[in-house]
Amino acid sequence: MTEHLTTAPPTAAAPAATEDTEARDRSIITVLLIATFVVILNETIMNVALPRLSEEFNVAASVVQWLATAFMLTMAVVIPATGFLMQRLTTRTVFFAAMGIFGLGTLLAGLAPNFEILLLACIAQAIGTAIMTPLLFTTVLTLVPASRRGAVMGTITIMIAVAPALGPTVGGAILQYLSWRYLFFFVLPIVLAVTAYGARTLVNYSEPQRVSLDLPSFPLAALGFGGLVYSLSSLGESHAGLGAPLVSGSLLVSLVSLGLFVWRQIFLQRHGTPLLDFRVLRYPIYTLGLTVLALLALVLFGSGILLPMYVQQVRGLDPLQTGLLMLPGGLLMGLLSPAIGRMSDRSGPKALATAGGIMLTLALWGLSRITAETGVPHILSLHVVMSLAMAMIFTPVFSATSSPLPSRFYGHGSALISTLQQVAGAAGTALLVTVMTSRAAQAATEMAPPLAQAEGIRAAFLVAAGVSLLVTLLAPFLRNGTPPGGEAEGERIAMGH
Repeated sequence: MTEHLTTAPPTAAAPAATEDTEARDRSIITVLLIATFVVILNETIMNVALPRLSEEFNVAASVVQWLATAFMLTMAVVIPATGFLMQRLTTRTVFFAAMGIFGLGTLLAGLAPNFEILLLACIAQAIGTAIMTPLLFTTVLTLVPASRRGAVMGTITIMIAVAPALGPTVGGAILQYLSWRYLFFFVLPIVLAVTAYGARTLVNYSEPQRVSLDLPSFPLAALGFGGLVYSLSSLGESHAGLGAPLVSGSLLVSLVSLGLFVWRQIFLQRHGTPLLDFRVLRYPIYTLGLTVLALLALVLFGSGILLPMYVQQVRGLDPLQTGLLMLPGGLLMGLLSPAIGRMSDRSGPKALATAGGIMLTLALWGLSRITAETGVPHILSLHVVMSLAMAMIFTPVFSATSSPLPSRFYGHGSALISTLQQVAGAAGTALLVTVMTSRAAQAATEMAPPLAQAEGIRAAFLVAAGVSLLVTLLAPFLRNGTPPGGEAEGERIAMGH
């Protein structure tokens, strides 16, 4: 699909038309940016409430954890279809569908009389989130020239970094004084305000295409990507590991389904409309960037579990204190991202991403040296360095990853990045939690439980540092690029001619 902006033809009034178009594009991105901030904020606010919800509904911790697992599963199932949705529907339709489903889920969650209804509500929220995030990235790729994407991605990173940083703090403060239901009632008015603002300002920037949905592709994607996320999540929770029949069985089904899904999409690339177009992988820069972003997600998701676990279970901090500890790093990451984006536009991603990879590896290595007596200020300083390193990698790498793609692949490229990040995040969580529990179990025969837990977390952070080292080794090969011979030639290469 080729995107068509509603710009006026060159006339004597062309400068004004250009200014109007730029103002319109800024308005579109602003609406989607605020909406994305809200849906990400909601996810991190909810995570701190899991212990409270376990008590409220009288369910085991393993059951209440399904609120987070189902959210991730739904994201993995829905995101692969977003490339198709953005081809088939207008911008406004996709936006209102996402916010409508998300808002309905938020209201239902706040009123939920039992755990089952709350779980369904969180699935609805996840559907809205899964649609909104790729829509934002696809819109940026379509409306912003490659030479300025780093600066815009820096602004987006503010929202993506600050929302998870604020979420635990806001959620902890609400739970300190109010019922858990106010976590959702806090978000709902913001959702309604953003939807109303979008109704007033958002315009369509592309022409919908008459493309058909391949019916076998969606269940294959759901079983493949969703099953893989479920298997990896279960692997991290199961003491038996791959020996557990449910884990090994679901993993086998997901891998077979994923193989059939890929085969089906390759067939449809020549004989129909693929749900997820894998021709984006024919661009080496995109494939390299996708690999780096997946490794980064593995480290980010896994570390996001380990650090709160350490400060709460080993150091005894409560959820609000944990949120406050994580806040400075997230705020710093957001505040510095625009400057990092502008630097990436000027000098390319190589130096920034390489320096960020080195900093991230050192910070994770530092976390692998912590003990049960390590001071909170030292933990805070390592988290701040880690957050800064993430900003130095994410913004330049995403801009470079998208740079060689022609416009017809923007939706599919964004969807594949978001899908792989979900899968890598589940893999990272499973890997690091498995390492942690295994090492802690070994250490428990020789030392007290808190010391054994700290030993397990140290081992997991060391593995995370090893993954980060891979990012550092790949970063020097990144660069901003365009398809050889321009976009037309890039499309010809992707078509395989």
